Amino acid sequence: MSPSESPRFFSEKEVANHSTKNSCWVLTGTRIYDVTGFLRIHPGGEALILSRSGNDIRMEMAGPPHRHSENARRWMEQYYIGELDTDGSADEIQTARERKKTVDEETSPISKCSQVNLDTDLVDWRKPLAWQVGNLGEKYETWVHQPVNRPIRLFGNEFMEASTKTSWYMVPAVWMPLVFYLSWYCYTTLAQETTRLFASTDYSFLVHKYSFPLIFVMGMVTWTFIEYCVHRFVFHMRPPAHNYYLITIHFLLHGQHHKSPYDGSRLVFPPCLASVVIGSFYLLLTKSFPEALGVSLFVGGLFGYVVYDMIHYYLHYGSPQKNSYLYSLKAYHVKHHFENQRAARKISE
Repeated sequence: MSPSESPRFFSEKEVANHSTKNSCWVLTGTRIYDVTGFLRIHPGGEALILSRSGNDIRMEMAGPPHRHSENARRWMEQYYIGELDTDGSADEIQTARERKKTVDEETSPISKCSQVNLDTDLVDWRKPLAWQVGNLGEKYETWVHQPVNRPIRLFGNEFMEASTKTSWYMVPAVWMPLVFYLSWYCYTTLAQETTRLFASTDYSFLVHKYSFPLIFVMGMVTWTFIEYCVHRFVFHMRPPAHNYYLITIHFLLHGQHHKSPYDGSRLVFPPCLASVVIGSFYLLLTKSFPEALGVSLFVGGLFGYVVYDMIHYYLHYGSPQKNSYLYSLKAYHVKHHFENQRAARKISE
């Protein structure tokens, strides 16, 4: 709902009728929110919201056990659809037909995506964002960490735009066949017992075929460490406010994910772009170690990357069982998007 529009009114009976997965409304005081589209991505699971449908959730929002952050409250405003009619005057303001039209409009994917005001936001959402964000300067840091539930368009060129998007299943579909093939290749090559580490020195030793699983795991661990360092020190760097290009690069690499964390088409790395980075690691490892050993490390790292991307997607769109490890991991990851990132910035300042 646009801030300039008059609020729509709904009776208590109407609100109570919306208590299913297909249509779920909640209240904060007299404010009504249609959170149907949020059920699947709610960190606590859809059952927690469904059990409170039609009710006032102010106490749950304030906690304990979990006090929702300002970003979470701002996010919720995207689902605001109107006010509770407490005095029976709604029928005089709005006919039933007009109400139905209003609800249909507000629950459409486009209108529900975001509460962004197209006329007052710092960027023009009707145009590609890639070349706009660099002009935000010192305002970029605050803007990019105020998440919205809205698809982002980065480029005007259709080919460039398409290259930045991919479905989650493309990652295992592209890379897992390569993982299986290279694993077989490494094991059979090591089985020939011709691969030696430090072969040109007096301290060379044979790399046994049964060491492949260990080398594979070492590759996964190496990938995990590299990913952490890149994520921590590159993706979460604070680009200089005066540098248009570094701000733009930061937004393209990771900032756009924090601005729109539920843009499902950009939750995993597109294989075309990933192939450049993956190919570089392949060349580095095969030039630094004997081929079979280098490829063994590489394939372990590649498998670690696939697992990482799948877990990341699941933490955004999956519904792990309560009290499970993935449940706590999802809650932690949501805090990363809505709370921890902003808190870390304030501490560093």
